[in-house]
Amino acid sequence: MRRFSGVIGIEQGSRVIFSDFAHDGTMWAGSGPREVRQQQEFAEPFAEPPVVMVGISMWDMDHRVNSRADISAENVTKDGFDIVFRTWSDSRIARVRADYTAIGPTRDEDAWDVT
Repeated sequence: MRRFSGVIGIEQGSRVIFSDFAHDGTMWAGSGPREVRQQQEFAEPFAEPPVVMVGISMWDMDHRVNSRADISAENVTKDGFDIVFRTWSDSRIARVRADYTAIGPTRDEDAWDVT
């Protein structure tokens, strides 16, 4: 985590959410509404839940059907969040990698808890 002014932290990361083409997983071989959810923990906790932005940094999709994708951050806490990828209908998704950025307050190293 990078700290700015001692109290604002930024964490960035990248994660392959799934790779379903090799084993005919649900995202590749299925149809209809589908969802993959991966928990992502922060390297160190924020002081309170940060703002999290998630984007697709790599996708591998079948060109013969429409590409339908929805990606978001859910259940954000000071310790981590869920990366959620959804597709629907006849879309065939082989694999997806997501990048994220979390920005939020950090514990001030000069603040002592004496309780």
